[in-house]
Amino acid sequence: MHQNKGHKLTIGLVLSTVPKYSETFFRNKIKGLQANGFEVILFVDYATAHDDDFLCDCVVAPNFGKSKLTSISYSIASLFKSLFKHPKRSYKLFKLDKQDGLSFNKCFRNLIVNEFLLTRDLDWLHFGFGMLSVNRENIAKAIGAKMAVSFRGFDLYLSPLKHQACYKYLFQKAVKYHVLSNEMKTDLTAYHISEKQIEVIPPAIDVNVFQTDKKQSINDNVIQLVTVARLHWKKGLEYTLEALQLLKEKGVKFHYTIIGDGSEYERLIFAAYQLGLKDHVTFKGKLPQIEVKHCLEQSDIYLQYSIQEGFCNAVLEAQAMGLMTIVSNAEGLSENVLDGQTGWVVPKRQPRVLAEKIEAVIQMNQNEKQAIRTFAISRVREEFNLKKQNTAFVKFYED
Repeated sequence: MHQNKGHKLTIGLVLSTVPKYSETFFRNKIKGLQANGFEVILFVDYATAHDDDFLCDCVVAPNFGKSKLTSISYSIASLFKSLFKHPKRSYKLFKLDKQDGLSFNKCFRNLIVNEFLLTRDLDWLHFGFGMLSVNRENIAKAIGAKMAVSFRGFDLYLSPLKHQACYKYLFQKAVKYHVLSNEMKTDLTAYHISEKQIEVIPPAIDVNVFQTDKKQSINDNVIQLVTVARLHWKKGLEYTLEALQLLKEKGVKFHYTIIGDGSEYERLIFAAYQLGLKDHVTFKGKLPQIEVKHCLEQSDIYLQYSIQEGFCNAVLEAQAMGLMTIVSNAEGLSENVLDGQTGWVVPKRQPRVLAEKIEAVIQMNQNEKQAIRTFAISRVREEFNLKKQNTAFVKFYED
């Protein structure tokens, strides 16, 4: 579709599921686009009954996996819709996939499972994560829309290791890419993607929510440390615990709170036990935003010692709340935190270096801490607010 003067742009956003209340990035993006006159249609692979009142129109893919009989019936229904409701788009998609060298069976399968994406007239079809575009590389062209893909970290750095050549066809297409950091942009150009095709739009937070009047000052008795993260190996929490063991051996008094849930819970709670930190670490699980903010207000130092990290909203929230923030040098974290200015960046996978940095921050005088705090708060409020992010996405689609 071509944009005419006065035409209201329609954005099709492809995600795995409807964003939950806590998934603020996509919810804020949709609200921002709607506020700027865009129509947004969400395409998802899965949905629940609780998603009926989502803030935009939502198109859900058929569930082909319930049973063999259900899979066959849904496949027949999808094929019928492809052939009789939008035959031109279906034929074009089949033809484009065939031109890429896909087998007849693969082209046929793509047509069936992606039929729900052919149903709407769009100006843009935007895949919210890189892997969501796999086997869907020709859909935007088939419906006459422009194609966009967001890479958020895991999908750019780890997915190609798990699924070799997964972006083989994607990187041959006319696509506009969105990444979270300049480092990710540089890494994406290594795949022979032109810089002109890549737009850096970092995450943003609601700076009116994450603010406090409390003056942060490190408690000389027990230092309160905190991390907000999914319990996943890429978050480097085991290395963090090893660093804290070193601090304990030196007699530093602290308590570490981990907010979040995930598959690594048992491994991490056992690691805390083996490292002698059982009484020094609390696993809070997943908390509502207001309780996360309360925990940040009660803390002195925020830690994000990730192995891999696209950017990390939680780090922005910690800085906005005035915490002394220490992160690893994983991908976008070194752009999120300015080393020595708004916090500190230390090499990943080196617990001893992290322990030394935590101890050095504890020993800083109050004037030095306040200078870091003030600049961190100011920078997040000016550079990572929702208004600035919304403006960037409007430009992304209108250019």
